[in-house]
Amino acid sequence: MSLKHLLLVGLLAFVAACSSNKPVIDESLSESELYRKAQTDLDAENYAPAIETLRALESRYPFGRYADQAQLELIYAYYQNLEAEAATASADRFIRLHPQHPNVDYAYYVRGLASFTRDQGIFERFLPLDMTRRDPGAARDSFNDFAQLINRYPNSQYAPDARKRMIYLRNLLADYDAHVGHYYLKRGAYLAAANRGRYIVENYQQTPAVGNGLALMVAGYDRLAMYDLADSALETLKLNYPEHPALVDDKFKHHVEPSQPEMNWMESMSVSALDAVTAPPPRTAKTQMERQMDRQYQDAVAALPREVRVHGEEGRRSFWNRVTFGLID
Repeated sequence: MSLKHLLLVGLLAFVAACSSNKPVIDESLSESELYRKAQTDLDAENYAPAIETLRALESRYPFGRYADQAQLELIYAYYQNLEAEAATASADRFIRLHPQHPNVDYAYYVRGLASFTRDQGIFERFLPLDMTRRDPGAARDSFNDFAQLINRYPNSQYAPDARKRMIYLRNLLADYDAHVGHYYLKRGAYLAAANRGRYIVENYQQTPAVGNGLALMVAGYDRLAMYDLADSALETLKLNYPEHPALVDDKFKHHVEPSQPEMNWMESMSVSALDAVTAPPPRTAKTQMERQMDRQYQDAVAALPREVRVHGEEGRRSFWNRVTFGLID
Protein backbone atom coordinates (compact mmCIF):
# COMPACT_ATOMS: atom_id res chain seq x y z
CA MET A 1 0.00 0.00 0.00
CA SER A 2 1.40 3.37 -1.00
CA LEU A 3 2.03 6.22 1.41
CA LYS A 4 -0.85 8.17 -0.12
CA HIS A 5 -3.29 5.37 0.66
CA LEU A 6 -1.93 5.00 4.19
CA LEU A 7 -2.44 8.71 4.83
CA LEU A 8 -5.97 8.52 3.45
CA VAL A 9 -6.85 5.56 5.66
CA GLY A 10 -5.35 7.31 8.69
CA LEU A 11 -7.30 10.49 7.97
CA LEU A 12 -10.57 8.59 7.62
CA ALA A 13 -9.93 6.72 10.86
CA PHE A 14 -9.16 9.99 12.65
CA VAL A 15 -12.35 11.62 11.37
CA ALA A 16 -14.41 8.58 12.39
CA ALA A 17 -12.86 8.59 15.85
CA CYS A 18 -13.52 12.29 16.32
CA SER A 19 -17.12 11.99 15.17
CA SER A 20 -17.76 9.16 17.62
CA ASN A 21 -16.44 11.07 20.63
CA LYS A 22 -19.53 12.26 22.45
CA PRO A 23 -19.37 14.27 25.65
CA VAL A 24 -19.52 12.09 28.74
CA ILE A 25 -22.18 13.17 31.23
CA ASP A 26 -21.14 12.80 34.86
CA GLU A 27 -23.17 10.02 36.46
CA SER A 28 -23.18 11.79 39.81
CA LEU A 29 -25.06 14.86 38.60
CA SER A 30 -28.48 15.34 40.17
CA GLU A 31 -31.62 16.17 38.24
CA SER A 32 -31.43 19.88 38.97
CA GLU A 33 -27.72 19.99 38.12
CA LEU A 34 -28.36 18.33 34.76
CA TYR A 35 -31.14 20.78 34.04
CA ARG A 36 -28.98 23.80 34.92
CA LYS A 37 -26.16 22.44 32.75
CA ALA A 38 -28.54 22.04 29.81
CA GLN A 39 -29.86 25.59 30.33
CA THR A 40 -26.31 26.95 30.35
CA ASP A 41 -25.52 25.19 27.06
CA LEU A 42 -28.75 26.40 25.48
CA ASP A 43 -28.15 29.99 26.54
CA ALA A 44 -24.63 29.75 25.06
CA GLU A 45 -26.09 28.23 21.85
CA ASN A 46 -24.07 25.05 22.37
CA TYR A 47 -26.89 22.88 21.12
CA ALA A 48 -25.05 19.56 20.64
CA PRO A 49 -23.91 19.34 24.31
CA ALA A 50 -27.34 20.55 25.41
CA ILE A 51 -28.97 17.72 23.46
CA GLU A 52 -26.80 15.11 25.16
CA THR A 53 -27.47 16.60 28.59
CA LEU A 54 -31.22 16.76 28.03
CA ARG A 55 -31.29 13.18 26.79
CA ALA A 56 -29.37 12.08 29.87
CA LEU A 57 -31.77 14.01 32.10
CA GLU A 58 -34.79 12.42 30.46
CA SER A 59 -33.38 8.89 30.63
CA ARG A 60 -32.13 9.12 34.23
CA TYR A 61 -35.15 10.92 35.66
CA PRO A 62 -38.11 10.01 33.40
CA PHE A 63 -40.64 10.92 36.12
CA GLY A 64 -38.75 13.82 37.68
CA ARG A 65 -39.99 17.36 38.03
CA TYR A 66 -38.00 18.49 34.96
CA ALA A 67 -38.93 15.57 32.69
CA ASP A 68 -41.66 17.36 30.72
CA GLN A 69 -39.62 20.53 30.43
CA ALA A 70 -36.56 18.57 29.27
CA GLN A 71 -38.60 17.09 26.43
CA LEU A 72 -39.70 20.57 25.33
CA GLU A 73 -36.14 21.88 25.54
CA LEU A 74 -34.97 18.90 23.48
CA ILE A 75 -37.37 19.79 20.67
CA TYR A 76 -35.97 23.32 20.68
CA ALA A 77 -32.34 22.14 20.76
CA TYR A 78 -32.82 19.73 17.86
CA TYR A 79 -34.45 22.44 15.77
CA GLN A 80 -31.72 24.99 16.50
CA ASN A 81 -29.07 22.35 15.74
CA LEU A 82 -30.60 21.96 12.25
CA GLU A 83 -31.77 18.42 12.98
CA ALA A 84 -35.24 18.78 11.50
CA GLU A 85 -36.12 15.09 11.51
CA ALA A 86 -35.10 14.69 15.15
CA ALA A 87 -37.06 17.82 16.11
CA THR A 88 -40.15 16.46 14.35
CA ALA A 89 -39.80 13.06 16.04
CA SER A 90 -39.37 14.68 19.46
CA ALA A 91 -42.38 16.94 18.90
CA ASP A 92 -44.52 13.97 17.83
CA ARG A 93 -43.44 12.06 20.92
CA PHE A 94 -44.28 14.96 23.24
CA ILE A 95 -47.71 15.41 21.63
CA ARG A 96 -48.41 11.71 21.99
CA LEU A 97 -47.29 11.53 25.63
CA HIS A 98 -48.68 14.88 26.83
CA PRO A 99 -51.75 15.81 24.74
CA GLN A 100 -53.15 17.98 27.56
CA HIS A 101 -49.89 19.69 28.54
CA PRO A 102 -50.21 23.51 28.80
CA ASN A 103 -47.28 23.96 26.41
CA VAL A 104 -48.21 21.30 23.85
CA ASP A 105 -48.98 24.08 21.36
CA TYR A 106 -45.24 24.77 21.30
CA ALA A 107 -44.59 21.20 20.14
CA TYR A 108 -47.11 21.64 17.30
CA TYR A 109 -45.47 24.93 16.34
CA VAL A 110 -41.88 23.67 16.25
CA ARG A 111 -43.02 20.60 14.32
CA GLY A 112 -44.37 22.95 11.67
CA LEU A 113 -41.14 24.96 11.70
CA ALA A 114 -39.07 21.80 11.28
CA SER A 115 -41.03 20.88 8.16
CA PHE A 116 -40.89 24.52 7.02
CA THR A 117 -37.06 24.47 6.97
CA ARG A 118 -36.53 20.78 6.21
CA ASP A 119 -35.53 21.35 2.58
CA GLN A 120 -33.69 24.61 3.18
CA GLY A 121 -30.00 23.81 3.17
CA ILE A 122 -27.22 26.37 3.27
CA PHE A 123 -27.66 27.28 -0.41
CA GLU A 124 -31.41 27.74 -0.12
CA ARG A 125 -30.99 29.92 2.98
CA PHE A 126 -28.47 32.36 1.53
CA LEU A 127 -28.92 32.23 -2.25
CA PRO A 128 -31.95 33.50 -4.20
CA LEU A 129 -33.11 30.07 -5.41
CA ASP A 130 -36.67 29.48 -6.63
CA MET A 131 -38.28 27.24 -4.00
CA THR A 132 -41.47 26.94 -6.10
CA ARG A 133 -39.65 24.49 -8.38
CA ARG A 134 -38.68 22.17 -5.53
CA ASP A 135 -40.54 19.13 -4.22
CA PRO A 136 -43.47 20.55 -2.20
CA GLY A 137 -43.70 17.62 0.24
CA ALA A 138 -42.12 19.47 3.15
CA ALA A 139 -44.21 22.58 2.42
CA ARG A 140 -47.42 20.54 2.54
CA ASP A 141 -46.36 18.89 5.81
CA SER A 142 -45.56 22.27 7.31
CA PHE A 143 -48.89 23.75 6.16
CA ASN A 144 -50.79 20.83 7.73
CA ASP A 145 -48.82 21.11 10.99
CA PHE A 146 -49.55 24.82 11.30
CA ALA A 147 -53.20 24.18 10.42
CA GLN A 148 -53.44 21.67 13.28
CA LEU A 149 -51.94 24.22 15.65
CA ILE A 150 -54.42 26.92 14.66
CA ASN A 151 -57.41 24.58 14.72
CA ARG A 152 -56.57 23.16 18.14
CA TYR A 153 -55.15 26.28 19.77
CA PRO A 154 -56.46 29.38 17.95
CA ASN A 155 -55.44 31.62 20.87
CA SER A 156 -51.90 30.27 21.15
CA GLN A 157 -49.08 32.81 21.24
CA TYR A 158 -47.63 31.01 18.20
CA ALA A 159 -50.83 31.17 16.12
CA PRO A 160 -50.19 34.62 14.52
CA ASP A 161 -46.79 33.58 13.18
CA ALA A 162 -48.22 30.23 12.04
CA ARG A 163 -50.94 32.03 10.04
CA LYS A 164 -48.36 34.18 8.25
CA ARG A 165 -46.32 31.12 7.36
CA MET A 166 -49.44 29.35 6.08
CA ILE A 167 -50.09 32.24 3.67
CA TYR A 168 -46.52 31.98 2.38
CA LEU A 169 -46.77 28.18 2.05
CA ARG A 170 -50.12 28.37 0.24
CA ASN A 171 -48.64 30.79 -2.30
CA LEU A 172 -45.62 28.51 -2.72
CA LEU A 173 -47.79 25.43 -3.33
CA ALA A 174 -49.91 27.32 -5.86
CA ASP A 175 -46.80 28.49 -7.74
CA TYR A 176 -45.48 24.93 -7.77
CA ASP A 177 -48.69 23.70 -9.42
CA ALA A 178 -48.37 26.49 -11.99
CA HIS A 179 -44.89 25.28 -12.91
CA VAL A 180 -46.19 21.72 -13.22
CA GLY A 181 -49.02 22.87 -15.50
CA HIS A 182 -46.58 24.79 -17.68
CA TYR A 183 -44.42 21.67 -17.96
CA TYR A 184 -47.48 19.69 -19.11
CA LEU A 185 -48.19 22.39 -21.65
CA LYS A 186 -44.69 22.23 -23.11
CA ARG A 187 -44.89 18.42 -23.30
CA GLY A 188 -48.15 18.54 -25.22
CA ALA A 189 -50.31 17.21 -22.36
CA TYR A 190 -52.93 19.89 -22.90
CA LEU A 191 -55.75 18.29 -20.93
CA ALA A 192 -53.46 17.79 -17.92
CA ALA A 193 -52.31 21.43 -18.20
CA ALA A 194 -55.88 22.72 -18.34
CA ASN A 195 -56.92 20.57 -15.39
CA ARG A 196 -53.93 21.79 -13.35
CA GLY A 197 -54.88 25.38 -14.12
CA ARG A 198 -58.46 24.70 -13.07
CA TYR A 199 -57.20 23.11 -9.86
CA ILE A 200 -55.23 26.28 -9.05
CA VAL A 201 -58.23 28.52 -9.70
CA GLU A 202 -60.55 26.39 -7.57
CA ASN A 203 -58.22 25.62 -4.64
CA TYR A 204 -55.86 28.59 -4.36
CA GLN A 205 -58.16 31.57 -4.51
CA GLN A 206 -56.61 34.93 -3.52
CA THR A 207 -53.09 33.75 -4.39
CA PRO A 208 -50.95 35.39 -7.10
CA ALA A 209 -50.91 32.06 -9.00
CA VAL A 210 -54.61 32.27 -9.96
CA GLY A 211 -53.67 34.31 -13.03
CA ASN A 212 -51.24 31.61 -14.09
CA GLY A 213 -53.95 29.00 -13.57
CA LEU A 214 -56.31 30.91 -15.88
CA ALA A 215 -53.56 31.20 -18.50
CA LEU A 216 -53.05 27.44 -18.35
CA MET A 217 -56.77 26.90 -18.87
CA VAL A 218 -56.81 29.21 -21.88
CA ALA A 219 -53.81 27.55 -23.52
CA GLY A 220 -54.91 24.00 -22.75
CA TYR A 221 -58.52 24.39 -23.84
CA ASP A 222 -57.51 26.27 -26.99
CA ARG A 223 -55.17 23.47 -28.06
CA LEU A 224 -57.93 20.95 -27.38
CA ALA A 225 -60.29 22.95 -29.61
CA MET A 226 -62.58 23.59 -26.62
CA TYR A 227 -63.00 27.21 -27.65
CA ASP A 228 -65.95 28.09 -25.43
CA LEU A 229 -64.04 27.14 -22.29
CA ALA A 230 -60.91 28.85 -23.59
CA ASP A 231 -62.78 32.10 -24.33
CA SER A 232 -64.45 32.06 -20.92
CA ALA A 233 -61.10 31.61 -19.15
CA LEU A 234 -59.53 34.32 -21.34
CA GLU A 235 -62.23 36.85 -20.48
CA THR A 236 -61.77 36.12 -16.79
CA LEU A 237 -58.01 36.54 -17.17
CA LYS A 238 -58.40 39.88 -18.98
CA LEU A 239 -60.88 41.15 -16.41
CA ASN A 240 -58.93 40.22 -13.28
CA TYR A 241 -55.29 40.17 -14.45
CA PRO A 242 -54.95 42.64 -17.34
CA GLU A 243 -51.19 42.95 -16.70
CA HIS A 244 -50.52 39.22 -16.88
CA PRO A 245 -47.49 38.46 -19.14
CA ALA A 246 -49.59 36.03 -21.21
CA LEU A 247 -51.58 39.05 -22.49
CA VAL A 248 -49.71 41.00 -25.16
CA ASP A 249 -51.66 43.85 -26.78
CA ASP A 250 -54.85 42.30 -25.45
CA LYS A 251 -53.99 39.06 -27.26
CA PHE A 252 -53.14 35.76 -25.59
CA LYS A 253 -49.61 34.45 -26.04
CA HIS A 254 -48.97 30.73 -25.64
CA HIS A 255 -46.15 29.10 -23.70
CA VAL A 256 -45.48 31.93 -21.30
CA GLU A 257 -43.56 31.07 -18.15
CA PRO A 258 -45.62 31.49 -14.97
CA SER A 259 -45.28 35.03 -13.71
CA GLN A 260 -43.18 35.43 -10.56
CA PRO A 261 -42.82 38.50 -8.35
CA GLU A 262 -39.36 39.96 -8.66
CA MET A 263 -37.20 39.25 -5.62
CA ASN A 264 -33.84 40.95 -5.44
CA TRP A 265 -30.85 39.80 -3.42
CA MET A 266 -31.73 41.87 -0.37
CA GLU A 267 -35.31 40.61 -0.28
CA SER A 268 -34.10 37.02 -0.56
CA MET A 269 -31.70 37.59 2.32
CA SER A 270 -34.49 39.22 4.33
CA VAL A 271 -36.52 35.98 4.17
CA SER A 272 -33.69 34.18 5.96
CA ALA A 273 -33.40 37.08 8.39
CA LEU A 274 -37.13 36.84 9.12
CA ASP A 275 -36.76 33.13 9.89
CA ALA A 276 -33.88 33.91 12.24
CA VAL A 277 -35.95 36.48 14.10
CA THR A 278 -39.32 34.78 14.29
CA ALA A 279 -38.42 31.09 14.47
CA PRO A 280 -38.62 29.84 16.99
CA PRO A 281 -39.77 32.15 19.82
CA PRO A 282 -38.37 31.57 23.32
CA ARG A 283 -38.28 27.91 24.28
CA THR A 284 -41.30 28.34 26.57
CA ALA A 285 -42.95 31.25 28.30
CA LYS A 286 -41.48 30.01 31.58
CA THR A 287 -39.15 27.20 32.48
CA GLN A 288 -40.19 24.58 35.00
CA MET A 289 -37.94 26.18 37.62
CA GLU A 290 -39.44 29.62 37.05
CA ARG A 291 -42.98 28.29 37.34
CA GLN A 292 -42.15 26.54 40.61
CA MET A 293 -40.58 29.68 42.05
CA ASP A 294 -43.60 31.70 40.95
CA ARG A 295 -45.97 29.27 42.64
CA GLN A 296 -43.87 29.32 45.81
CA TYR A 297 -44.03 33.12 45.90
CA GLN A 298 -47.80 33.14 45.36
CA ASP A 299 -48.27 30.50 48.07
CA ALA A 300 -46.15 32.54 50.46
CA VAL A 301 -48.23 35.66 49.79
CA ALA A 302 -51.46 33.72 50.27
CA ALA A 303 -50.18 32.32 53.57
CA LEU A 304 -49.65 35.78 55.08
CA PRO A 305 -52.17 36.78 57.76
CA ARG A 306 -54.71 39.25 56.42
CA GLU A 307 -53.74 41.93 58.95
CA VAL A 308 -50.13 42.06 57.71
CA ARG A 309 -50.89 42.07 54.01
CA VAL A 310 -50.23 45.24 52.08
CA HIS A 311 -53.49 46.91 51.10
CA GLY A 312 -54.27 46.21 47.45
CA GLU A 313 -51.73 43.36 47.17
CA GLU A 314 -54.15 41.30 45.13
CA GLY A 315 -54.16 43.86 42.35
CA ARG A 316 -50.43 44.42 42.25
CA ARG A 317 -48.06 42.90 39.70
CA SER A 318 -46.51 39.53 40.46
CA PHE A 319 -42.93 39.08 41.58
CA TRP A 320 -41.69 37.86 38.19
CA ASN A 321 -43.59 40.59 36.38
CA ARG A 322 -41.80 43.26 38.43
CA VAL A 323 -38.36 41.63 38.23
CA THR A 324 -38.52 41.15 34.45
CA PHE A 325 -40.17 44.52 33.69
CA GLY A 326 -43.33 42.83 32.47
CA LEU A 327 -41.68 40.37 30.06
CA ILE A 328 -42.85 37.39 32.12
CA ASP A 329 -46.30 36.84 33.64
